[in-house]
Amino acid sequence: MKVLIVGLGNPGPEYIGTRHNIGFSVLDALCGAFSTSFMPDRLADRAQFRHKGRTYVLIKPSTFMNLSGKAVRYWIAQEDLPLDQVLVVADDLALPFGKVRIRARGGAGGHNGLTSIIEVLGSEEFARLRFGIGNDYPRGRQSEYVLGPWSEEERLALPERAEVAGKAIVQFGLLGLAHTMNHFNNR
Repeated sequence: MKVLIVGLGNPGPEYIGTRHNIGFSVLDALCGAFSTSFMPDRLADRAQFRHKGRTYVLIKPSTFMNLSGKAVRYWIAQEDLPLDQVLVVADDLALPFGKVRIRARGGAGGHNGLTSIIEVLGSEEFARLRFGIGNDYPRGRQSEYVLGPWSEEERLALPERAEVAGKAIVQFGLLGLAHTMNHFNNR
C-alpha cells in the first residue's frame, strides 16, 4: 500500500520558519525521523520512505500556496492513487498552537492551498491534517501573522508538536483514517 502526503507551504527562503509553512516543516521533520530527504521533482520537492510494508510519498509543492492543486493533481495521477490514500497537511488558524486535528473531508475554511486543491480536484473528499497555529493577532493583521515567524515559545515547542503530527501521518498510512482520527483528535 502507498499513501501520498502533501505538506502545504510556500517555496522560497523568505517563507522558511513561518506559520503558513507548517506543512513543509512537518514533512521535513518526518523525513529526518526516517533518514530520507527531499529532492526537486516535477511541481514539487519529493521524498519517499517505506515503513512496515507501506510506502509513503511526501511532496512539498514548488508552486505557491494558491496553486497547490496543480502539484497535488499531478502527483495523485503519477502515483496512481485514489483520494482516500491522500493526506494534506495544512496550518489552521482556528486551532490553538500545536493542536493536531485530522478530518476526512471538508471545505477550505479560507485556506488558499486547500481552496486550490478542492478546485483542481473537483472534490473535498480527501483527508487533511490540520496543525493549529493559533490566532493571536490584531484585527486586520491575519496575513502578517500567518506569513510571520513563530514566537520564541512556539519555536521551542514546535519540534515536539511536529513529531506528534508525524506520528499521525505514519499511523494514517498503517492503520487508516478512522483509527488515526480516533487516536489523535483527542490528544
